[in-house]
Amino acid sequence: MKKIIVIGASSGMGMRVASDFARLGWQVGIAARRQDRLEELKERYPNNIEYLTIDVTADDAVERFYKLIDMIGGMDYLLYASGCGWQNPELDTTRDEETIGVNVVGFTRIINAAYKYYKTSKRQQRGHIAAITSIAGTKGIGISATYSASKRYQWCYLQAIEQLANQQRVNISITDIRPGFVDTPLLNGKSDYPLEMSVDYVAPRLEKAILRSKRIAVIDSRWAVVTALWKLIPNALWRRIEIMG
Repeated sequence: MKKIIVIGASSGMGMRVASDFARLGWQVGIAARRQDRLEELKERYPNNIEYLTIDVTADDAVERFYKLIDMIGGMDYLLYASGCGWQNPELDTTRDEETIGVNVVGFTRIINAAYKYYKTSKRQQRGHIAAITSIAGTKGIGISATYSASKRYQWCYLQAIEQLANQQRVNISITDIRPGFVDTPLLNGKSDYPLEMSVDYVAPRLEKAILRSKRIAVIDSRWAVVTALWKLIPNALWRRIEIMG
């Protein structure tokens, strides 16, 4: 029986992926700050799900993460689905610090801990670290400066971890999942985002990328084209473009 840990499973993509794998008979460890939502998933799949509240910004996050791994008897896959972000043209410091706490500090803690778990555990099967980042890491986006910067950080950190694993002979694969706008609580109920996608549309594509150990998965093809074009735009022009959301 395969085992997966999903960090950020109380809503959105994390909840959907956890549900899908539990339904397929996997052993699933779920974590988030909201215990009530985790309990709901546990009640739906009592034989396949174990849960533990984890705040990735808290000092005990790594300790609780390892405890959750023990609760399901190991970890074949990790999906980091926790995320925080705002449209913040006013550059509100509180919102920026919250975004950094989840997307940079919390992200680093959990990915770092997962890497060390695979490095020190005696297992023949390849481990897998996957994270939901964003196409927002492609360029600095003015109305979401900290969010786009934090996603770029995640891209680079995953790339660095992959290189380090090769140097240290750690048997893991890395998947960087970069969706465009998905209709989840992260969008705060707004409906004016371009090329917005539903969770039902994104989930199977995300899961396929994980199971196939795809290194980078941009979801979907429209966003792959858009971000490819973004990369070609010189900064002198980019700074004049208004990215709507």
